[in-house]
Amino acid sequence: MNEPGDLPGAVEHDDLEHDDREVSATPVRADGDFDAGLRPRSLADFIGQPRVCEQLELVLHGAKKRGGTPDHILLSGPPGLGKTSLAMIIATEMGSAIRVTSGPALERAGDLAAMLSNLIEGDVLFIDEIHRIARPAEEMLYLAMEDFRVDVVVGKGPGATSIPLDVAPFTLVGATTRSGSLTGPLRDRFGFTAHMEFYDTDELVLVLRRSAGILGIDLRPDAASEVASRSRGTPRIANRLLRRVRDYAEVRGDGVITVDIARAALAVYDVDELGFDRLDRAVLDALIRAFGGGPVGVSTLAVAVGEEPATVEEVCEPFLVRAGMIARTPRGRVATAAAWHHLGLTPPAGAMNATFGVRPREVDTRTVFGDI
Repeated sequence: MNEPGDLPGAVEHDDLEHDDREVSATPVRADGDFDAGLRPRSLADFIGQPRVCEQLELVLHGAKKRGGTPDHILLSGPPGLGKTSLAMIIATEMGSAIRVTSGPALERAGDLAAMLSNLIEGDVLFIDEIHRIARPAEEMLYLAMEDFRVDVVVGKGPGATSIPLDVAPFTLVGATTRSGSLTGPLRDRFGFTAHMEFYDTDELVLVLRRSAGILGIDLRPDAASEVASRSRGTPRIANRLLRRVRDYAEVRGDGVITVDIARAALAVYDVDELGFDRLDRAVLDALIRAFGGGPVGVSTLAVAVGEEPATVEEVCEPFLVRAGMIARTPRGRVATAAAWHHLGLTPPAGAMNATFGVRPREVDTRTVFGDI
């Protein structure tokens, strides 16, 4: 552990699959069928990301007019914003089949070679978490993306022979939550990179209204706004909270989701008006009450709240930083004035402001506003 500021290396999502908080954007198995039924089928149905959708429309329609395959596409952004949905829409818009895999599943070059050799012209190959692909498979992917062929090595040592195999022209769609972890050669082979942004409340209201219509839920407009405002700018979280509010409305009400029902349901699940849950508030409380607002290292902070450092850093911290509640500094985590006010406390003189969190020469702004 790197105290006191300890900004350790990234922990991958598979290491955090135990995170079942309602406000976590990390996908869990229970989300699978539910999310699949709510996925938009076309760019016209996709809510939010207007710039990305416009750019994708030009890329796809241009390829259609030329009668070729679209450039390889990289979808980059935090989890829960619709990268998988967009990959499936790309295949639908092109009238193509989609083959789905993930970076961690491609451990050997042979795994990738077998998949590539089974593609037919125009297919879409979707690799989720592409930054986690093994190096041998990644190096094979370079040649497949550029020249639509792979070299399969047969044998070992001096007698090894390289056999070239042609691959049908295809479009690779890669999704990553950590674009900075991609190697330069792989990133450069994508013809188009889409950067996904967090949603605003109005966009999430539209997402919730669409989901409620598909599921047959009576969701009142003010209740939709209430749920949307607590969803951390993430459609996956909004839909997950909708499920919990629906349960509450059916068990303790008449099935209609009003604003009062929504507030009562979210109170049961410890999701407050800013979208913070128990763990978020525990981190803020420990940082302020136990450590005077910091600076304190993430390992020490994790011990104080009874969690693993990876859970605090990868699951809880990103939203607290984005919400302007804490800042990462070379000396450790520091609470902003907004965090003090959120707990009903008066911040000390010189506390970081909530907007930009600046103490001269102390905050590395790349850690505050960079890839969180």
